[in-house]
Amino acid sequence: MRILVTGINGQVGWELRRQGGNLGVDILGVDHAALDISDRQGVLAAVVSHRPNLVINAAAYTAVDRAEEQEAKAYAVNCDGPAWLAAACSQVKIPLMHISTDYVFDGTAQQPYSEEDAVSPLGVYGRSKEAGEREVRSRLDEHLIIRTSWVYGVHGQNFVKTMLRLGKNHHELKVVADQWGCPTAAADLAAALLKLARQIKAGTKRWGTYHCCGATATTWHGFAEAIFARCRGRIALQVEKVNAISTAEYPTPAKRPSYSVLACQKLAQDFQIRLPELSISLTTVINELALLEQSGP
Repeated sequence: MRILVTGINGQVGWELRRQGGNLGVDILGVDHAALDISDRQGVLAAVVSHRPNLVINAAAYTAVDRAEEQEAKAYAVNCDGPAWLAAACSQVKIPLMHISTDYVFDGTAQQPYSEEDAVSPLGVYGRSKEAGEREVRSRLDEHLIIRTSWVYGVHGQNFVKTMLRLGKNHHELKVVADQWGCPTAAADLAAALLKLARQIKAGTKRWGTYHCCGATATTWHGFAEAIFARCRGRIALQVEKVNAISTAEYPTPAKRPSYSVLACQKLAQDFQIRLPELSISLTTVINELALLEQSGP
């Protein structure tokens, strides 16, 4: 099976390439330098020339705060890009898997968001991603839109790595404790996408929007404490205390949803895919980061 993956150097793209090779999947990875997905003709040319069986769009503009000042750039990548990918896939008659976000919701829910709940993004990033979803739906029937959240892993920049960097240089940290979500290991998400790809190859006709995230709901503060708890004895840290603060005490240019927990029952029911609890996935990531640190540059 040949899969064209955009954003190959991002967290999920990197894991797709690493895992795809182990599964005998031919991953044709492209980064922004090789393919600007906001270039309609370039996208069509790439899809036609690579002749994949499936496209996975792991490319995204994910700088949530910077998007408030770079709206055009965010929309070019998060809206136009998926539109041209969907149009190209429609032309050559292949499916598209497009990764989206929990930030399409406004965070006012009192229970996990289902795929049928109304979207109402709060900032430019969320609005651009929601617009990209609509473009995919309007241009290609055979699509899977996969909403995920709080992605972390051994590759790229993410919350886990930020906490470890800060934890090595500070005895106390302040972390927001009133925003809820589901941390998702990039490796787990990539594994789920490859399982979906295999089911598509086997002839599945289930298309549409699905939620796919880690099985544990927590706050950023809870996530931070879990990170440091698993580092003891593995990674040298100075941090001794993680203080819980409110969103109001840590203002950012972009407003975040206070609650963006996603319900993933539909994915489990239709595809028998469930992601692990945070305790399992985070331990795996910390162990690999510790080994990388021990091995040196």
